[in-house]
Formats: sequence, structure tokens, C-alpha cells
Amino acid sequence: MSQHVLLALVAFAFVTSVTPGPNNLMLMASGANFGLRRTLPHMLGVALGFGAMVALLGLGIAQIITANPAIAQVMKWVSLTYVLWLAWKIAGSAAPQSDSAASTARPMSFLAACAFQWVNPKAWMMALGALSAYSAGAGGEFAVALVFTLVNLPSVAIWAAMGQGLRGVLQDPRRLRLFNWAMAGLLILSVLPVITGH
Repeated sequence: MSQHVLLALVAFAFVTSVTPGPNNLMLMASGANFGLRRTLPHMLGVALGFGAMVALLGLGIAQIITANPAIAQVMKWVSLTYVLWLAWKIAGSAAPQSDSAASTARPMSFLAACAFQWVNPKAWMMALGALSAYSAGAGGEFAVALVFTLVNLPSVAIWAAMGQGLRGVLQDPRRLRLFNWAMAGLLILSVLPVITGH
């Protein structure tokens, strides 16, 4: 991979990783509800899970899925259903100072964040776009996966840090409730264009 192509890939990875989408909105909500330290496994799961997804897609899984429209259609509806469930969980998150919330609320785990990449419509668009544009040559899919992993972690950390920065403002349970409902609504809106094609 030439230096010019590598720089273009880094720019593509940064722009697509740092812009709003399901991962970033959930990380912002997690940072606000649980803090940066407890959100770290979620951040690592996004970065490493997406990198692994890119590598596996580059090795041929993408061709299998695109060659079978029924699989692609099922994945679309599984994605929408899962995102709606996550939005409901975010909307129902209780205030961190609540004893019941402290005992039941949990940030997304590393493995759950890794798995989420496979039903995240934005992740699919990013991965397929990057692979088609930048993975030419032997081992190109691994180079794309590595660049995305390295760029993704600081990009998603920005969103979790913004969420943590809001914790002081969100100590009021009513404000936190409004914030969580807003994040849930934005999460749904972030996937609808991809799911519906509009």
C-alpha cells in the first residue's frame, strides 16, 4: 500500500469512525451513565470488534452475504430489531445515583460490543466501503483492519469522554432521563436511513 493510499485510508477511517452513528451514540450514553473507566471495555470492543469484522469480511464473508439476498435481508431486520432493543435499554437507564440502578445497570461488555458490529448497519457500510476502495493487493484486508482498529479507538473515546463530561449536568435524574431518551431517539434515527434505503 503506497503512502498516498495509506493516508487516504487513515482519513477515511477517521471521518467514518468519529462521525455520529450507533457506536458513538451508545458510547456517549455509556460515558454519561457509567463514566469513562467503566465504558472502556465497550470502547475496546468497538475498535477490536470492528477491526476483526473488516478482516473477516475481506477474507470472503462479504461475498457470501452479498451473493445471498435472503441473508442480507434477514441481517437488515435483525439489525433494526437489535438497535430498537438497545434504544429501549438506553431510554430506560436509571440515574447513576439510584441504588436500584447501581445494582442492575451495566455498561455494554467487550464481547457484546464486538458482536454488535455484525448488526450495526453503519459498520457494514464503513467496512465494505473501505475494503472495496483500499484493500487491493495481498493482505490488503489486514492493512485496512489494522488502520481502522488504530484510528477507531481514539475516535470512539472522544464520544465516551463527551458523555462523561456531561455527568455533572446530568446528576439531576430528570435531565439524565431526558438525555437517555434523546440518545435512544438519535440511535434509532442513525440506522433508519441505512435500513430503509432513504
